[in-house]
Amino acid sequence: MLKQTLMAMAMATGIAAQAGAEITADPLPADAIARIPNIQTVSLSSEGDMVVAIVASPGSDNERTALATWNLDNPSDPPVVTPSNDRMSIIWANALKAGRILVLGRQEWTGQLGGCGEGRTTGATATFVTKAYLTDADHSDFEEAFARGGRSLGVSENTQRCFEIAGTTNLVSDLPLEPNNVIIERTNTQSLSSSYYRYNLATDQAELLLRAGGRTSVSLFDRRNGDVLVRNELEPISGELDYRVLHYIRNDQTGEFEVHDALTANLRDRYTVAVTGRDEATGQYYVLTDQFSDKVQVYAYDPVSRSYSDGPVLAHPDFNISGLIRGQHESNFNDVLGFTYQGADSSVYWIDPAMQQVQDILDGQFDEPVSIIDWTEGFETVLFSVEGSDQPPIYYILKNNRLTLLGQSRPWIDTADLPETELVYYPARDGLDIPGLLSLPAGWEPEDGPLPTIIHPHGGPWARDYAGWDASGWVPYLTSRGYAVLRPQYRGSTGWGRELELAGDAQWGLSMQDDKDDGAAWLVEQGIADPERIAIFGYSYGGFAAIAAVVRENSPYQCAIAGAGVSNLGRIGGNWGENRVQRALQGWTVDGMDPSENTERANIPILLFHGDRDVRVPLFHSTDFYNAVRNRVHAEMLVVEDMPHSLPWYPRHHRTFLPEIERFLEEDCGPGGL
Repeated sequence: MLKQTLMAMAMATGIAAQAGAEITADPLPADAIARIPNIQTVSLSSEGDMVVAIVASPGSDNERTALATWNLDNPSDPPVVTPSNDRMSIIWANALKAGRILVLGRQEWTGQLGGCGEGRTTGATATFVTKAYLTDADHSDFEEAFARGGRSLGVSENTQRCFEIAGTTNLVSDLPLEPNNVIIERTNTQSLSSSYYRYNLATDQAELLLRAGGRTSVSLFDRRNGDVLVRNELEPISGELDYRVLHYIRNDQTGEFEVHDALTANLRDRYTVAVTGRDEATGQYYVLTDQFSDKVQVYAYDPVSRSYSDGPVLAHPDFNISGLIRGQHESNFNDVLGFTYQGADSSVYWIDPAMQQVQDILDGQFDEPVSIIDWTEGFETVLFSVEGSDQPPIYYILKNNRLTLLGQSRPWIDTADLPETELVYYPARDGLDIPGLLSLPAGWEPEDGPLPTIIHPHGGPWARDYAGWDASGWVPYLTSRGYAVLRPQYRGSTGWGRELELAGDAQWGLSMQDDKDDGAAWLVEQGIADPERIAIFGYSYGGFAAIAAVVRENSPYQCAIAGAGVSNLGRIGGNWGENRVQRALQGWTVDGMDPSENTERANIPILLFHGDRDVRVPLFHSTDFYNAVRNRVHAEMLVVEDMPHSLPWYPRHHRTFLPEIERFLEEDCGPGGL
């Protein structure tokens, strides 16, 4: 019946497969990437009565953001829109319940951090302050989110500013069956102590659930009532900068929390052990773990026998499982509806037949992948997006069998100019298989001959790339100019398995760098890359990789472009991360070949660009390296005013560095340019 209903809806509303694209790409102008998307960050309220999104502010020519709310009683009516102001830019929003919306705003700030967040502990630091606000569907007022209850529980003005700088107020549970309550966490980044509150969105009153010390956190709340079910504690290991992660589970009979050794692991070993849910019928817990496999799988854990299931209850043959999708409504509450896994993109495998039916019907109407974002009981309302590497996101709302287009994020981009992205694997020189995401210019065929090529490593390095729409815009910007782009998922990358991640320990500039070079060699063997026309371009850790390439002998690159790159391992390794836990987990792995100690070996041209409000990778990393190599190779340095380390950036930031990247590749990348 559901399938027939949705099929009838599809025919009635005229959803049809999109037409095929032209095969010839034209260069995307920098402005096509720089402009604020028409719509992004879209969410549906718990009751299904409103949709919230960040949109381009009307009349701003896509220079500023705004908050938008659609009343789903009349989804075709224009939304209520509130623009950002001159000081505060709206960067994120989420529809909650009880008619409330959580909004994040960000503004430039310069002052003394005093050890709060990342950046200098003494003197003034140029950075950003992020504030959380609560508003309603009419945007009638914007109040500091959760502040009333927090201040009444003793949060000082200085601590409040620390929350704003470090962004440490988090919504940790939406308590789906409670009409007004959510659970929030507030963390002090200096002491690492956290406080958890049940917050009433209707009355703005907070009830303290748990005040945790600097080594304690909550990993699982009861989604029905907010009770703490599982908490974690970090226990120092004597004589080592390491911790043991203890998992405490509440005993249903006594109410006491008891440590469970089967879930215990050392922090440095970096096993995934995430208690992600509880089966209400059996009392067993779902645990995401790679303790028994290279990939993260889902095991059942019995707290009575204190043992795992004999094998995984859910697993993907090739990729990590990244999360469970649980029922939110009375009819299926806490049922496992599906799981997400990390393949070429973040994908969903539906277990629930009704969810799979909806997915199949929507997939059949579009050429690009469809992502179901949220839905209400009985699928009366479904929010979904359509996007791919060659399709910027488009958002739809389906309500009562009526389809409404909420908006296209970047309708000014001709999708014929965009690349398709493919997951590939290539062998490293030591035999390890390295995943990579390969994007080729639209319309290119092998008989057209080898291409100029960009090796484009991601940041982190404890991160990974995805094959969907590239939020930075760098991949389509480059492929539309005729470059092949390979994003190697080099050792040290997360989300591809434990073996690949741990193989990157202390290998900065060494085997991690070999993986990028081996990707270039593989592209040459495949007839895709011209061996005399290869460059490396990366940002953050990817910027380190570009800087390292400059001082490595016999690299395959004609030039390097480094955005906000680390150049001095000695000055960042021991301070990596904003607290002792991150340093214990990751800081010791930041080791290898230090470019700052090898600048006399510089042998290829480099363009460095860096934001002057970057506190994660301070500006000195680029300026010091530039000054050390500028008399040895052609080197350029671009300081981008008011640019932080991470997205979102202002449109003027993109307009500053994108043309410089294009020019440098064409004119100064090796003899005659790339």
